[in-house]
Amino acid sequence: MERQFQNEDKRELSKPSDSITSAIGTSKQSFDRDCGETKQSHEVNRILAACAEPHNLDLVIRLATAPGGLVNDEVRKVAWPLLLGYRGNDSELTGAARSWSDLPSHKDEDQVELDVNRSFIYYPKNESEMQLDRRKRQLSSVIIQVLREHPMLSYFQGFHDIVQVFLLVLGVDQAPNAVAHISLLRIRDFMLPSLSASLAHLQLLPTILYAVDRTLCLHLSQTQPFFALAATLTLYAHDIQEYGDIARLFDFLIAQPAVVSIYFFAVIILSRRDELFDIPAEEAEMLHSVLSKLPKPLNLEALIARTMTLFEEHPPESLPSRAWAKISVYSVLKTTRNSVRNQTLEDGEDLFDHQALQLRREEMQKRAMAIIWKYRRPASRIGLAFLVGMLSIWLSKRAPESIPKYGLGKILEVIRKFR
Repeated sequence: MERQFQNEDKRELSKPSDSITSAIGTSKQSFDRDCGETKQSHEVNRILAACAEPHNLDLVIRLATAPGGLVNDEVRKVAWPLLLGYRGNDSELTGAARSWSDLPSHKDEDQVELDVNRSFIYYPKNESEMQLDRRKRQLSSVIIQVLREHPMLSYFQGFHDIVQVFLLVLGVDQAPNAVAHISLLRIRDFMLPSLSASLAHLQLLPTILYAVDRTLCLHLSQTQPFFALAATLTLYAHDIQEYGDIARLFDFLIAQPAVVSIYFFAVIILSRRDELFDIPAEEAEMLHSVLSKLPKPLNLEALIARTMTLFEEHPPESLPSRAWAKISVYSVLKTTRNSVRNQTLEDGEDLFDHQALQLRREEMQKRAMAIIWKYRRPASRIGLAFLVGMLSIWLSKRAPESIPKYGLGKILEVIRKFR
C-alpha cells in the first residue's frame, strides 16, 4: 500500500501543474509574438532603408509586391510617394501662390458632394458621427483641390473610394499631392471626358483569358467584360471592405504598371473557374452578375503572387489579336509600363491633352464612317461615299480644334442634303 502511494506521488510529480502549463503556453505565445514583432520591425527597417536611397526604387517595388507588402501605414507614408513618382517633401502641388479654394469651381463638384456623403461605409470602424463628418469634409477638400488645380480632369463615380484610402493612409495634408499624381499618371484614362479609354482596358481581359484558358474564355464569350468596370475603375476600393486589405492591395497596384490591375481581375476570374462552369454559357446575365461581385474573402497574397506569374508568363505585348497594339500610346497602360519615376504632373497633363484629342478625332471618324455606311448605295451615291471617306481621312490628320468653327455637325448637315 505504501509503495502504491509512492508510485502515485511520483506520477503526480511528473505531471506539470495547471499553473506551469499555463505559464508554458503564455511564454510560447509571448515568444511567438516577440518573434513576429522582431521580424516585422526588421522588414520595416529594410523598406525604410530602401526608400532612403533614390537608386533603390526597384527594391521598394519588389518589397511592396512581396508577401505582406509595406507592412503598415507609417511605412506607406514614406513609400507611396516614391512609387507614385515623387518624394514626400516635394511641393509640386502646393507651391501655388494662391490657395486652391480661390480657384474657379470645377464642373463636377456637385457630384463629388453626393459621393462623399456615401463614403467611409466600411472603414474606419468605431468612429463617432462627428469624426466621420470631419473625415467627409476632409475627403471633399482633397478631391476638390485636385480637380480645381487640374481642371481638365473629369470626376467619375468611385473616384472618392480611391481618394479615401489615400486620405486615411497619408492624412489630409499629404493626400492631395498623392491623389494628383495617381490621377494624372496612373488612372488618367478614367478621368478623360469619354469612357472610351476606360473600356479599352476591359477589352484586354478576354485576350488574357484566351492566352491562359481558352475553354473558360469561350464559356464567357457571350458576356461582355463590363462586369470588371467598377472594380478596375476604383482600383478595387469600391468592393473591398477591409481597410487592411485595400491598403495592402494598393501597395501592389501602385508599385506595378497600371495594366497589372487587369491581370489581377483575370486571376480572380481564373480562381472561380469551377463556379463559372456551373452556370450555362447561355445565361450571360447570370455570369455577368456573378463576375461583377468579387468573391469573399479574397486571398490577397495568393492572388497577387499568381498575378505576377501570369503577367510575367503572358506580358501585354504577347497577347493575341494584337490587343496591345490597339491601346493608345498615351494610355496609362503603356505610359506606366515602366516606372513613373521620371514623369511629372506636367507630363501627365500633356499626355492627357494628347489622348483627349485622339479620342475626339476617333469619335469624328466614327461619325463620318457612319455616314458612309448609311449612304453606301445605290451606285449613284459612290461619289458621296468617296467625299465622306476623304473627309474622314482629313479629320484623322487634323487636331479637332483646327476644324472650322462651323464644326463637324454643319459639314455632315451639308452632306445629308445630297441624299
